[in-house]
Amino acid sequence: MIATALTDLWYGFGVALEPHNIMWCFIGVFVGNMVGVLPGMGPLATISILLPLTFGIHPVGAILMLAGVMYGAQYGGAICSILLNLPCHPPHAVTCLDGFPMTKQGKGGVALGLTVFASFVGASWGITEMIFLAPVLVEVALQFGPAEVCSLMLLGLLAGSTLARGSPLKGVAMTVLGLMLGIVGTDLETGAERFTFGMTHLDDGIELIALALGLFGIAEFMNSVNQVASINTAYVNVRLRDMWPTRAEFKQSIAPMFRGTAIGSLCALIPGTGPTIASFVAYATEKKISKHPEKFGTGLIEGVVCPEASTHSSVQGDFIPTMSLGIPGDAVMALLLGALMIQGIVPGPQLIKEHPDIFWGLVASFWIGNILLVLLNVPLIGIWVKLLTIPYKYLYPSALFFVCIGVYAANNDMFQVGETIVIGILGYILLRLDFHPAPILLGFVLGPRFEENFRRAMLISRGDIAVFVERPISAIFIALCVILIGGQLYVRMRAAKRARAEKRAALATPGPGVTPSSPVTLDQSVSGAAKAEAEARAHSRLLAIRAPSASAENFAQITFGCTSVL
Repeated sequence: MIATALTDLWYGFGVALEPHNIMWCFIGVFVGNMVGVLPGMGPLATISILLPLTFGIHPVGAILMLAGVMYGAQYGGAICSILLNLPCHPPHAVTCLDGFPMTKQGKGGVALGLTVFASFVGASWGITEMIFLAPVLVEVALQFGPAEVCSLMLLGLLAGSTLARGSPLKGVAMTVLGLMLGIVGTDLETGAERFTFGMTHLDDGIELIALALGLFGIAEFMNSVNQVASINTAYVNVRLRDMWPTRAEFKQSIAPMFRGTAIGSLCALIPGTGPTIASFVAYATEKKISKHPEKFGTGLIEGVVCPEASTHSSVQGDFIPTMSLGIPGDAVMALLLGALMIQGIVPGPQLIKEHPDIFWGLVASFWIGNILLVLLNVPLIGIWVKLLTIPYKYLYPSALFFVCIGVYAANNDMFQVGETIVIGILGYILLRLDFHPAPILLGFVLGPRFEENFRRAMLISRGDIAVFVERPISAIFIALCVILIGGQLYVRMRAAKRARAEKRAALATPGPGVTPSSPVTLDQSVSGAAKAEAEARAHSRLLAIRAPSASAENFAQITFGCTSVL
């Protein structure tokens, strides 16, 4: 097996090193590195904008470019977190806790240098994992019938909606909305029109490009355009020699680096976790096992390299279920699967055998792209930071122009432009109501395939729903779904119980300025807690991030619990 995998990898390098493929890989990582420093853009919005461009590109070059945007954005996001205390994207929010204090201590260059190295180590492990694990998963998946595939997709949908940031109930609601949008159009089995409302433009369903650009282009831009927080550029002058750590600093970072890599690779095997949860779990785990947990948040190297290695290991590992099973772990992976579908390529276990140039070329390009990012990161830091000085009110309208051009150029249809605008307004309303739209895309991409396999399973079993628990592999996936739902209920009940206990403690404890002999009023007793909560809210708004709904410890419990079952 190892010899076969290495032979296939050698073939992949032959594909990835073709001049035009190297060009698309370079464009992808360059653009990804750039958008990684821009709040509100990120890989989702950028891949959505670039999606129409893939119509005129060979499938290999298209997927290499889009994947480069995905992992290239992670390198750019770390720059702003460490130098500016500005986590442009959620996976790097935890890096701010120790990265920016290191910068204020004059060690910003060291933090960046170790981050680049940890990112490369984490990504390399994720790539190696994909080389040897993906073919094994494909061999197993080829034994799956419709019931097993349907149960696996149900697990992916539940994990993607409940483990994502925000309320799990809201995530499930968004996934159901995505499933409903996925069935719009003509039913391929019966020919009946579903939810078209008499509009012939919807006979072929809602276009993936319109949905992606509406939800992650227009909606995100409208939500971010009013950001006016000033950027402190006092610490951005970093030279190449400043990035070399001392031998003691490098030795101090080795163990946390490998621990973060291991945690990220484990999180990647669970659909729906993604790099955000992986980074929070890694930071919480590193703090818990540290001999000096009280020093975290004051500029510890471990607090920087561990979550960054975990983030990159998780990002690369997310490609394993996506490319081998056709089950996306998050919205970005769902968008990449959509790009394959646009090219007429059906993702799933047959992808490696039918399109080895795409799979192995992509794997080889990961190493090429990561090496390019290591070389690009240092000289471009100053340029990326200057991009942040461009007012959002000029930056985002220009991006919206390219959104509309891209939608129209896809099919030369003005109806799709209007469709994108309507979806964008709906997405903006959902964002303002704290409904994150990422699960919508997951449900939209997986919905038709879920329905198709459900129908097949029902036909084979002659309508017996028990087929999903009678077949052993399917029963395991259903059991994991039950465990996932039960784990979420347990975490929510425990969090509610803890909140009630803290509230009672706050009411019983005298506030500042209250002596035991003086009468205690409600406002005085909770003033300290209210002040702390207000400061936390203000800090969250300043950083322009949405923290995950549960604590990192709770995510760690769910993640490691599901992993142990797997």
